[in-house]
Amino acid sequence: MSVLSNCSWRKRLALIVIIAVAAVLGVGFNTRPHLSCQAAERETKPPALIHQGDKYIIPDGCVLRSKVSVAPVAVKDTPRTMTLPAVVEADPARTNNIMSPVVGKVTKLEVRLGERVTKGQTLAVIESADLAQAYADDDKARDALDHAKRTLERVRGLNKAGAGAVKDLEQAASDYEQANIEFRRAEARLKEIGVPAKPKDAPRLLTLTAPSNGSITALATAQGAFVNDLTASLMTIANLDSVWVTAYVPETSISFITEGQPVDVTFSAYPQQQFHGTVGFVSDIVEPDTRRTKVRIAFSNTDRKFKPNMFANVSFMIPQKKAVFVPNSALLMNNDNTTVFLEVAPWTFVKRTVVPGYGEGDGARIDKGLNPGDRVIVKGGVLIND
Repeated sequence: MSVLSNCSWRKRLALIVIIAVAAVLGVGFNTRPHLSCQAAERETKPPALIHQGDKYIIPDGCVLRSKVSVAPVAVKDTPRTMTLPAVVEADPARTNNIMSPVVGKVTKLEVRLGERVTKGQTLAVIESADLAQAYADDDKARDALDHAKRTLERVRGLNKAGAGAVKDLEQAASDYEQANIEFRRAEARLKEIGVPAKPKDAPRLLTLTAPSNGSITALATAQGAFVNDLTASLMTIANLDSVWVTAYVPETSISFITEGQPVDVTFSAYPQQQFHGTVGFVSDIVEPDTRRTKVRIAFSNTDRKFKPNMFANVSFMIPQKKAVFVPNSALLMNNDNTTVFLEVAPWTFVKRTVVPGYGEGDGARIDKGLNPGDRVIVKGGVLIND
C-alpha cells in the first residue's frame, strides 16, 4: 500500500505539495550512497613509484615513465682537450736589453715605447765624465806612443852612426813597447764603451744605437735622466717577426706534453679565429710558486698581429684509453658519492656508485662503476633519487 493511501486527504495534499517542491528544487529521494571527491581521485590516481629493497620500479601507467629517459652508456676513446691560459711573449733569442756602459746624463732620447727601429738607428745620446776620461786616457796614450816612437827612431839613428850607447837603444825600445801597450789598453776601453777614437775637437758623447731591427718593448729612461746603475736596462728591443705563446702547464699534466705536439690557440683579441701550432719548448723547471712549467709555441708574426702580453688559450689534445661516457644529467650527488640509476630490468633500476674521470663539456668519462652496454637514466633521475 502506498504512503498516500494511508493518509487523509489533507495529509495527501500536503504530501503532494512537498513532493512537487522537492522536484522543482532537484532533491531526490534516492538513498544510494555517493563516492566522495577524494575517493574518486583515489580511484583515478595512477600507480606510484615502487621501492623494493635496493630496486626502484616504475610501474606501467606511472606518470614518471613520461618524465624519465633511459639510454645505453656511450664509449669514448677520442683524445680529450686540455685548455690552459697562455700569454704572448717576445722570442728571448731575438731580444736585446740596451744598457749604458758608462755613468752619465741622457741628453737626447730619440725613441718612444712601442716604436719600431732599424739596426744602427740612434736610440739615445749620453754625456758622460767616464767617457771623457776614457778619451783623455786614449789621447795621452797616443801622444806617449808617438813620443816613444820618435825617441826610438832617433836613438837608432845615433846607434847606427856609432854615437849612441846600446843601453840607450834598449831603454828607448822598452819605453816604446810600454807606450804601445798603454795605447792598446786605452783603445780597448773605448771599444768596450762602443765609441771610436775621435779627434780632440770632436764632441765626446756616447751615442747608443739599435743592435738589430725590432720594436721598443720596454723603456726605463727619459731625456734628462741620469744613468747611475750600469746593470739596469734603459730599454728593450725585441724583434717581433716571430713570437712565443707561453702556456703554463700544471705539474700533474706535464707528462702529457711533448715537443712537436700539435696545439690549437685562440687569442682574446681574435675570439673568432683559431690558430694552429706545435710545441717548440718544454721547460725543465717547475715554478715553485705556481707548481707549473712553461710550454712555448712559436708563431710567425711578420704582420705584427700578435703583440707581447696578449692573453691566449692553448688547447692540447691528450690521448685517452677507451672509457664509458655518460651525460652530466645522468650523474647524481649523494653525500660524498656520485651515483647513477642503472637499469637491471625494464623500468627497474638500482642506484650505482661511480667514479667519474675526466669531465668534458657535455658529460664525464667514468673510470669505475659502469661497463659498456649498461643502460642508465639520462634524464629525470633526480625525480626518483632519495
